[in-house]
Amino acid sequence: MNKTKTVKKALVCGAGGFIGGHLVKRLKKEGYWVRGADIKKHEYSKSQADEFLVGDLRDQKFCEKVFNLPFDEVYQLAADMGGAGYIFTGDHDADVMHNSAQINLNALHFGRLAKIKKIFFSSSACIYPERNQMDPNNPNCAESSAYPAAPDSEYGWEKIFGERMYLAYKRNFGLEVRIARFHNIFGPEGSWNNGKEKSPAAICRKVAQAKDGGTIEMWGDGKQTRSYLYIDECLEGVRRLMKSSFTGPVNIGSEEMVSINELAQMVMDIARKKLSVKHIKGPLGVRGRSSDNRLIKKELGWAPSTKLYDGLTKTYAWIEEQVKQNRKDK
Repeated sequence: MNKTKTVKKALVCGAGGFIGGHLVKRLKKEGYWVRGADIKKHEYSKSQADEFLVGDLRDQKFCEKVFNLPFDEVYQLAADMGGAGYIFTGDHDADVMHNSAQINLNALHFGRLAKIKKIFFSSSACIYPERNQMDPNNPNCAESSAYPAAPDSEYGWEKIFGERMYLAYKRNFGLEVRIARFHNIFGPEGSWNNGKEKSPAAICRKVAQAKDGGTIEMWGDGKQTRSYLYIDECLEGVRRLMKSSFTGPVNIGSEEMVSINELAQMVMDIARKKLSVKHIKGPLGVRGRSSDNRLIKKELGWAPSTKLYDGLTKTYAWIEEQVKQNRKDK
């Protein structure tokens, strides 16, 4: 007698975004039935989701429709977010806090009513206190350093609220939650020219657009530091966390810290262009930030290992193609 294998069902909220779009592909490769939901479809590739519901996750009626199955796994990635040019100007603070909080309130409420099995929440390294990230060479982003809370942006405050709300639902309703703090995830098929792009994409775009011997602009002195994680490693970390019994919060990021000047030089090397950098005023965020991977190694027996240069090589190739296509379309 043949036993029919039960196919697991997953819901990806934010499936029209960068990480969500890649996550749908990953889950489909693993044999899941996937429903995607977002306010828009993916800009750069056709979604591989079995179903894709387009609507506003801030809207309760739409959210109730999205969460009408007892999903085995839910991935809540939907948020109002962007790079430094969006998060740190202060112009979008009210929208960032209201929109993201409303989405998470709805996801938890309707997810609980639908009796979902497990839900993942994507938090951010932006929750870490500004005071621990003043020295560009020695930032402290250990998970235990999050409190007393004092992030440098309202986006960070909203993510802290989100973490605490998910943990409250775990305590009060027994909902299985998993929480990860993402550190600058990058790769192909992400924002690169719409004002919400992060520094790797922005620099790749500027280098791709510049002629050899030309100049690119950079916000700040370029001595501020960050670590960047390639998308495939991010997905691996998320999947390992979901399969584990560890709730989190846990960092999912790279410990390969570089200055923005060094990041720009890497991209120039990949592009084989010699360019000068003009430093200008602009929103910067904290002075230094890098993932601390001690906890993820302890709890999951794993940590990301892809080199920044390798991830940038793939990302630059994709963005260079977008730039060329844009020129043809004009």
